Amino acid sequence: MSTKKTKLEKKLWKGLANVIDPELGIDIVSLGLIYSVVAPDDKTPPEASITMTLTTPGCPLAHVFEDLVKQQLLNIPGFDPYRDLAIDLVFDPPWVQDMMSDEAKAELGFE
Repeated sequence: MSTKKTKLEKKLWKGLANVIDPELGIDIVSLGLIYSVVAPDDKTPPEASITMTLTTPGCPLAHVFEDLVKQQLLNIPGFDPYRDLAIDLVFDPPWVQDMMSDEAKAELGFE
């Protein structure tokens, strides 16, 4: 299995890096909340799936994350996240602070 990202996957990762966690003020990629992005380039219309988590299963803003993601990904030409994207919110494996980037840890004072 190839680990090379498709063109659409690259665009999705870039868009996800612009989704800011409303409580922490850091993007969800740097927080380590995105577990996977799958988007083959050969589908018309495009199809994509994102597996993600939240910092805690009891996150009070869990209901807004899917819309935050989809709103940000509306900017990708030819891709309609409300039609073309499935988001799987999981809590296994559970999120831990080690999943954050070094920059996110420093910004939150975890280093």
